[in-house]
Amino acid sequence: MTRVKRGHGKTEMPEPSKDDAARHKAKMEKRKAAQDAEVASKTVTEKGLLIVHTGSGKGKSTAAFGLTLRALGRGWRVGVVQFIKGAWTTGERKALESFGDLITWRTMGEGFTWETQDKARDIAAAERAWAVAREMMSDPSFRLIVLDELNIALRYEYLPLDEVVAALSSRRPGLHIVVTGRNAKPELIEAADLVTEMSLVKHHFAAGVKAQEGIEF
Repeated sequence: MTRVKRGHGKTEMPEPSKDDAARHKAKMEKRKAAQDAEVASKTVTEKGLLIVHTGSGKGKSTAAFGLTLRALGRGWRVGVVQFIKGAWTTGERKALESFGDLITWRTMGEGFTWETQDKARDIAAAERAWAVAREMMSDPSFRLIVLDELNIALRYEYLPLDEVVAALSSRRPGLHIVVTGRNAKPELIEAADLVTEMSLVKHHFAAGVKAQEGIEF
């Protein structure tokens, strides 16, 4: 098929030929059959998932908060514990807290490690955040918990890795937990049900663009 120029410089695709339409229909029928068979082979209808968002690319926490919004839309109670980020106002927190009692948001960090420059202080903050996370995990009213930047706390050994992975792995059935942050530990990746690695292709910060309200926070 060739594109057809219309008025005002607009390009429109022409109608497919009968042969093109038939080939497309056959291809989609084959794909649908394969997809239906794949779905039918799954037998577990519900399972609390351990989800990890890691990698050097932007969007790890953003993806977690998108999932939070979906869960809130279904009437779930959701907990958020931020391990590293300080108590700065973010757009997602302001928006999600409009759901009232369905959302519990605890920012427990004191800022990024290069800001505090005090390992003992960072360890103490991480331990307090982990205690809050454990409380949420033991509360059956929570169905989703986001542990934002927990990977950073584990990377710098602010928390005992074995203890954290064991607690996450032994979470009660039906509880979904999302862990975000760069450099996820191999042990956590092994324990997780779903791992997504955000890769950095291009970032505006490298071109001198600072963090912007509504985009980064």
